[in-house]
Amino acid sequence: MVNTDEFIKRLEIILDYYSLNASTFADKIGVQRSSMSHLLSGRNKPSLDFILKIIDVFPEVDLYWILKGNGSFPKINEEPISKKDIVSEDLKDSTTTPSNLEILPLDLFSEIKNPVETNVSETQKKENTTLPKTSNSDDLEKIVFFYKNGTFKVYSPN
Repeated sequence: MVNTDEFIKRLEIILDYYSLNASTFADKIGVQRSSMSHLLSGRNKPSLDFILKIIDVFPEVDLYWILKGNGSFPKINEEPISKKDIVSEDLKDSTTTPSNLEILPLDLFSEIKNPVETNVSETQKKENTTLPKTSNSDDLEKIVFFYKNGTFKVYSPN
């Protein structure tokens, strides 16, 4: 909830900063002069539309400052730095890639040409596992083996 008395004080700071009277300010942001007068007298509370018009016409006014008094006026024009910008700057600064750093492709399976096929019995020996016995071969549709290097093999019993 916006404290109306505090909001009026901040609004008066804006008027002083731009050397405007209430009528001129109302004309600039596109509201009726009576609305401005009613707001400054404390009769009315500021609407969201009124606040957004101030922000649009006067970009130096910080939204959080006008609403709650948080931030500063005039607004400090520092652009927020995104994580993406930080990473791209770090990449620009580094001239060499460490040899022990493996760069993976965007799609793990894009570089797989044709994996070497092994039969099921060899895989069982390597993994030291056995396949479950089923009474009906129709129950088992396929077996998929996933390997740490990003490859996989699909076996069908039929």
